[in-house]
Amino acid sequence: MKKAEIKNLSVEELKSLLAEAQANYTKLVLAHKISPIENPIQIRDARRNIARIQTELTNKQ
Repeated sequence: MKKAEIKNLSVEELKSLLAEAQANYTKLVLAHKISPIENPIQIRDARRNIARIQTELTNKQ
């Protein structure tokens, strides 16, 4: 998700998106530990996406 898309969301939407992103990140890390995933850059992108969402959430509160 792009920065501009995240900026237009409400606080409640950001919180639900954050929970979804964190669950996805946990799933990716677990899958990578069991057997290497095809594209490990997805883990980095998921972590950065979580940071973007948290930053925007902090700015809106």
